[in-house]
Parts: sequence; structure tokens; C-alpha cells
Amino acid sequence: MRTIAILGAGSWGTALSTVLADNNHRVKLWSHREEQVNQINQDKENKQYLPGVKLDEQIVACHQLEKAVKDADAVLFVVPTKAIRDVCQQVKPFLNDDQLIIHASKGIEPETNKRISEMMTEELGESFGQKIVVLSGPSHAEEVGERQPTTVTASSLQIDQAEKTQDLFMNENFRVYTNEDLVGVEIGGALKNIIALGAGISDGLGYGDNAKAALITRGLAEIARLGSELEANPLTFAGLTGVGDLIVTCTSQHSRNWRAGNMLGKGYVLQDVLDQMGMVVEGVRTTKAAYQLSEKLGVDMPITNGLYELLVHEKDPKQVVDQLMNRGKTQEVEN
Repeated sequence: MRTIAILGAGSWGTALSTVLADNNHRVKLWSHREEQVNQINQDKENKQYLPGVKLDEQIVACHQLEKAVKDADAVLFVVPTKAIRDVCQQVKPFLNDDQLIIHASKGIEPETNKRISEMMTEELGESFGQKIVVLSGPSHAEEVGERQPTTVTASSLQIDQAEKTQDLFMNENFRVYTNEDLVGVEIGGALKNIIALGAGISDGLGYGDNAKAALITRGLAEIARLGSELEANPLTFAGLTGVGDLIVTCTSQHSRNWRAGNMLGKGYVLQDVLDQMGMVVEGVRTTKAAYQLSEKLGVDMPITNGLYELLVHEKDPKQVVDQLMNRGKTQEVEN
């Protein structure tokens, strides 16, 4: 039996706590909101973010970071991208070199264009950064909480750390592969949220499956182009954290990015969409970061550019789609 600290008591952090508890691990589920901690411990259910999923007695919510990570064998970060640096700064004094460090968040930081593991390395130090593991893949929290079959990937610069993560999480409902391509795994997990926004917009505009299939396929091409420029393995994007995560996020109403895009396609204003969602929509922030990164690297990303115009400059969704359809002629497969 191991003790795992999960930093972030949203839907995904809570769902992952159920996987670890099923594997007979003790889980300390940290939230910065004391009222949420009290509710979870009292009802053994995260009623706000994962209603209907009963939590095992091995899962205990806590409000103090030191209490959460003290004596933990592994520390799992599952907070929004915008909170990564702050949480790392707060928790750093309480970490030790023997702990397994994992993150299960998806995004890129605007302005710096850093991946999450890069942000964590800057805040925690190089000794921690070299062994960070990312856990990513096509995985809706609601389905994981219901013990539905799910398959994800663990990746690290140090493959033994990914294998330790695999051992922690893997069971009959939750299968974990390992992958040494940390850059590709993080890029695929982050950028698929952009394409999911686009898929939701397409559905909100009333377009059919043909349009969505085109969007997903060409979206994958954009992700692979940017990833390859960052020296990721192109084959990673044909795997779970590429096309797998892209399919599940673009086609399911569980996806908050799809839902946000759907509302935008129906004419809602972005701020109203974010207010109604009640949860972080990573695709909005990541679109801005990916646009900046593509401009800096000179990578052609027309879907990302169109969504940037929509989100930042409030361009009409239908105009964005029309502009994409009327781009100049090009080849599908690049040499």
C-alpha cells in the first residue's frame, strides 16, 4: 500500500483518486477550498465536480498542502495550467527527492509557451524536473469514476519513473502504456483541446459529420506539425495522446472544451460561456499559447489561427469556417 497526494480536487483529480483507491492505495486529495474538503469528507462524494461517484474510505480530502504531501510516496498535480506555478511554489518546501512526481494536466502557458513539465521544472528545480511523469490520454473523468474501460499513457524523460506510475495506476479498468516521448505526449494532450473547441463550434453552427471529420483530421495534422518542430516523435500523434485523445474530446458531450465551443457556435459570448461552464476550459488559454508558438516557430496552423481570431478578436464563427474552407489550394500530405 502506497500513499498518494493528489493536488487538485476537480473532476479529473477525483476520478484518478478512485483508480488509486481501487488499487488499495491511500489517497490524500488536496483542495485550496476548505468548504469543498469538508463536503467531500462528510459525503464521501465530490458533489460539485464528480457527482454520483462514491469515494472509498481510503480517499481523504485535506486543505493543508504540507499535510497532503508529507509522507506521500507520490505527488500527483491535477490543477489547471494557470495554477501550476503557484501550487509548485507552495508545495516545493514539503517535497523530498524520493517522491514520484506526476502531472495529469493538459495545456501550454501563454507568453512563455512552456509545457507543463517545463513550468514545473522551473519552479521545483532541475532535480525534480528530470523525473516528472505526465499521465495523459483519452479519458473522461465521468467514465473513469464509473470504472469504464480507459487507456492512457505515462511518459517521462526517465522511463523508470513512467514505469513506476504505470504500476501505481494500472488495473482491470484502467490500462497504462509507457512512452518515452514526453514532448509529444504533452503537446498532443494540450493541443487537442483547441481542436475540440473547433468541433464544438462546428456542431453549434449545425454542420454535420463531414465537417467534424475534416476538422479532426486537419487538426491532427496541425498538432503533428507543431510537435515535430519541437522534436516530438510523429508516431506519438497516431497514439493514445494524439488521435485517441483528439477523438474522445471532439466527439463527446463530456468534453468541456466541446461544450464551450458548441455554445460559441450557437452565438454565446465567450465570457458568458466561461461563466456558465463553472470549470476551467483549457482550450481557450491553450489556443492563445499555441498561436504565439506557431508564429514564433513559423508553423502553419490555420485552424488554431482561426480560433484565435474568434476567441481574442471576437470574429464571427461562421466567418472563421468560411475562411478555412476558402483557403488557397494545397496538398494534403506534405513532403
